[in-house]
Amino acid sequence: MSATTFLVLDIETIPDAELYTPAQPAPGTERTFPPIYACKPVVIGVMWLDENLLCKKAGTIGEGKDEGAMLADFAEFMAKHEPTLVTWNGRGFDLPVLMMRSLRYGVSAPWYYRKTAYRYRYSTERHIDLCDVLADHGATRMTSLHGAARLIGLPGKEGVDGSQVEALYRTGQMEVLRGYCLSDVAQTAFLFLRYRLLAGLLDRAAYAGAANGLLATIAADARLATLAAHVDRARLLLE
Repeated sequence: MSATTFLVLDIETIPDAELYTPAQPAPGTERTFPPIYACKPVVIGVMWLDENLLCKKAGTIGEGKDEGAMLADFAEFMAKHEPTLVTWNGRGFDLPVLMMRSLRYGVSAPWYYRKTAYRYRYSTERHIDLCDVLADHGATRMTSLHGAARLIGLPGKEGVDGSQVEALYRTGQMEVLRGYCLSDVAQTAFLFLRYRLLAGLLDRAAYAGAANGLLATIAADARLATLAAHVDRARLLLE
């Protein structure tokens, strides 16, 4: 049996104008968020961790390809490697979006529908939705990624937030958008390490070693320079 690897995942989406026309918002209110089927993925950001929680690769899947090809690349990766997914609200958003959009393009996802552990909410065997787990599966209100990240010494959403994604995409600022997505991915990865400490799956020394390794990874990646510059190392490393 191959060793378990972990794929930290986050997606960025825009409204699919072919399928959805939002109502005009009332003055002083935000535009309604589109339904899941009309959320079109434009970036699939990932960080792939090995069995020792070292980063094997970080980047975006299907970069430069159209939506259908991007979804096919993601499905191919998942079928080949079968990593344990790590997300923040992935059960509520990222995975449903990817599956609905795969439905649109006829992209097969047997890794998801024929391996029940990816879809079973109360197991962390193949999908660890940190947002859901830390909310005790709905027993309490879910925390935002921004709030949880700041709790452990990360900056959370700095400079860009989800409300700006569509504008960045429409104006061709894809590098900024990819960097924003990867920042969320990296912060989710740090929260995953902290969750493993919380759950007793790592001791403090192992946590510090893994977190230092991840800090080195983001420091070496120009796309994550802003994140690296705003980490509270003492809080993050429990010094």
